[in-house]
Formats: sequence, C-alpha cells, structure tokens
Amino acid sequence: MAAPTKIKATALVVLLLVSTVLAACGGPEIVYDPANYRKEHNPSKHEYVIGVSDTLQINVWRNPEVSSSATVRPDGTITLPLIGDVRVENRTPTEVKGEVSKRLSAYVKDESAVVTVAVTGVNSYRFTVAGNCARPGIFTTRYYVTVAEAVAMAGGPTRFADTEQVILVRTDPNGRVRQIPINYDSVRSRDNPEQDLVLMSGDTVFLP
Repeated sequence: MAAPTKIKATALVVLLLVSTVLAACGGPEIVYDPANYRKEHNPSKHEYVIGVSDTLQINVWRNPEVSSSATVRPDGTITLPLIGDVRVENRTPTEVKGEVSKRLSAYVKDESAVVTVAVTGVNSYRFTVAGNCARPGIFTTRYYVTVAEAVAMAGGPTRFADTEQVILVRTDPNGRVRQIPINYDSVRSRDNPEQDLVLMSGDTVFLP
C-alpha cells in the first residue's frame, strides 16, 4: 500500500480558508447523536467515485483497437477511440461503463463486445487537516482514512488544540457546506467510535 503524500501548503493559508468556511456556515447546523453519525456517507462502503487525476483502463472484449487507458483531465473528462470525450468525474465505474457501452454501440455491432471499466490509479482522494495540529496541510492517499487517522497524518493535535471541539467540514453533493462536530478525545478513548468518520474526498478536519 502506498504511503500517504502531503501536498505542501502553508498553515496560514489553510487556516484562513477554513476559517472563512466556518464563518460562512455560522456554526454546526445540528447537534449530532450516534444515529446521525452512523447515517453519514461512508465512501468505503460504496462504489468508488472517479475524480480528477485518477487513471482508468477501459477494455472492450475482442476489440483491442477501441480499448484504452486514460487519465482523468482537470476538466473531468477522458478521451476514448471512436467516441471521443467522456465525462467521468463524480461518476462510478459502473456509470461510465453504461455510457461507454451505449455510445460504442453505434460503431461496434458485436453484442458480445462487453465493456469493462477499471480504476487502475487512485490519485484524486485528498483532504485537508487545519488548525492546531503539528503539520497542517492537504493530504492525498490511495486508501480511505478516518478522522483520527487524518489527524495522526498531520502530526497530531498541538497542546493548544481543543480536542473536544474538532469540526469536520463537508460539502454535500448539492453544494451545501456542513459542519460535523467531532469529540476527538472520545474517539481516541473509543467511548464514541461512531464519530471517527471515514473522510470523503474534499473533507476538511479543523482543530480549533
């Protein structure tokens, strides 16, 4: 398993960005209880969602000339033989397979030409840890991490951190920014393990 990579970013810039988001939100929308945490989206229990910089392998059985590997460009698309550009960002491999199959049917008449879409390189999963931690910044890994693991990657809380008031900033698919309160102390003690949420790409963990 590949080691996590830290993308260089100054603590000041990250703190300013997160502070702006928190101020805009006006505080947590609700007080979370165990049931709420268990309802939060866990990406590790769902099909992978493709992002920018991920690499894909698209194979068409018995048709190697239209099979291809591709890296997702910053505009969220890839280019395939015959059918051209296909938007894949924020879509699952199953969804991409459906579109590619449909568009290829205009050119490949062999009904046995089954399309497969595989993610061969996970490069888009990234998150931010900001605030009173030893090494704040933006991190990327090839595997899912929890809140506690993200804080550990950032060197852990400093002595100034209020570890009972950690905030997970998360943007819903509809663009709504939410603040989810996390009691980091109770996560570490395993008193409230349900609060150790699996991070989604784009999440920010803020240690006040």
